[in-house]
Amino acid sequence: MELLFATKNRNKIREIQAFAGNKIKISGLDSIGFDNDIIENRSTLEGNASAKSNYIFECTGMNCFADDTGLEIEALGGRPGVHSARYSGIEKNDKANIDKVLSELINEKNRKARFRTVISLIINGKEKLFEGNVCGKIIDKPRGCGGFGYDPIFIPNGYEKTFAEMELDEKNRISHRTAAVKKLIEYLLTGVIG
Repeated sequence: MELLFATKNRNKIREIQAFAGNKIKISGLDSIGFDNDIIENRSTLEGNASAKSNYIFECTGMNCFADDTGLEIEALGGRPGVHSARYSGIEKNDKANIDKVLSELINEKNRKARFRTVISLIINGKEKLFEGNVCGKIIDKPRGCGGFGYDPIFIPNGYEKTFAEMELDEKNRISHRTAAVKKLIEYLLTGVIG
């Protein structure tokens, strides 16, 4: 079975292919020369993931999936959430996003947060959603130089290190994306291709 992932990020494709094994071939948008802009303007992670996968399916007719991820901070009413990548402005600046979050949490005692990933799968025109999350807390200054996005200020529950201080393998074992991908692959292997 071949499945098109609505991304051009080769690292994401490799990561998911490792979970899929040899029964499912994961291809990215580059493999079919897909260059159309995919608009992410929905108000929820579910909405964005669904809009992306449905758009790809409409354009290509291929079985596909798309994901969207956000950091949800309890004291900020779930922000930045669906706006995580562009929280400080349209240019997707990780440092500016972190600075904005930390400035909004000054003197805030409640530091609870979670990373959440939603995957929308389209198989034969039918959609199914999968979700993964990891709960933790926001610290008051960045630590570590690995990862990306908000990783330097997020410590998952049960750990002392931020995502940015962890080795990639350690982070991937517990990450929100991994949790959602495992559900996706399990569904495909047991419910679709048996």
